[in-house]
Amino acid sequence: MRIEALIDRHESGELSQVEAAEMLGISERSFRRWRDRLRDEGPSGLADRRLGKPSRRRAGVAEIARMPELYQGSYADFAVKHFHEQLVKRHGYKLGYTVTKVHLHRAGLVTPAVKRSAHRKKRPRRPMIGMMLHQDASRHAWLPGDARPYDLVVTLDDATSAIYSAFLVEEEGTASSLRGLGEVVARHGLFCALYSDRGSHYFHTPVAGQPVSKTAPTQVGRALAQLGAEHIAAYSPEARGRSERAFRTLQDRLPKEFRLAGITGIDAANRWLAETYIAAHNAQFAVAAEQPGSAFVPDSAGAWREILCIQETRQVGNDNTVKWRTLRHRWLDPAEIKGCLRRR
Repeated sequence: MRIEALIDRHESGELSQVEAAEMLGISERSFRRWRDRLRDEGPSGLADRRLGKPSRRRAGVAEIARMPELYQGSYADFAVKHFHEQLVKRHGYKLGYTVTKVHLHRAGLVTPAVKRSAHRKKRPRRPMIGMMLHQDASRHAWLPGDARPYDLVVTLDDATSAIYSAFLVEEEGTASSLRGLGEVVARHGLFCALYSDRGSHYFHTPVAGQPVSKTAPTQVGRALAQLGAEHIAAYSPEARGRSERAFRTLQDRLPKEFRLAGITGIDAANRWLAETYIAAHNAQFAVAAEQPGSAFVPDSAGAWREILCIQETRQVGNDNTVKWRTLRHRWLDPAEIKGCLRRR
């Protein structure tokens, strides 16, 4: 009706083509086309000619029909985004994520997620990789067909959320924490700070619920101090939001990925994590750092191998021996060692 009224005003000489086209928000050429269609066909010529015609971009009926069948057959416990990725990867699927989600909703196979409002402001990321790492573990039934829970120990970068190390152990502790840090240093170099929870293998807490001790370091704290890295304690789950969100994604995806890959044991799972999954996860979920470059520093002397281990202090006895557990080791001073070498 508005087009017809403006065309009448143009025909009566009240408006020029430029003015009428500008009022309609179209080009002069489009205005002339509408004017000619009104002259030739009357008011019916102004109707949208796409009405009643199928869109050339409409999704294929056969493709939409097979998609719910695949979902119900092998992927019923997958999130829609994860399901769509597997369709593209394994089944030559061509349709987009949105149309997939819409038709799964219409079929009643999935329900729309409840929108959640942000209850706190996210802490800004460190601007450069290597400035701060997060390390944490999540206990979960990770392996298909095995109801036993295992700990997945993950070390990731604060600047990008890229995972640098991930492996399964029966229970996290000092050894697993040092192993994760060693894998990072071996590949990337020394970092500036580590952010972790207040587990007993990370910090000593003299009084439950109180601040951690700054004078009685654990083996992990001692190793970080020798590496020149700051150790930062998190005092709430919300403070570890970056790693908590990563584990939420991993708990949803990893067991299903293990099942699709036919993995049932810890050793096979750890090989597959290192060789296949970590790179694919980072390509999809890691973000770009705010600043280029890296805060990682190479350890040219390779001292980290002697630092990232369990170190204990022992006293040499009067009989020149050192006790360790149930064993007694004889202590040789440098002069005695030289004498033994000469005799050999």
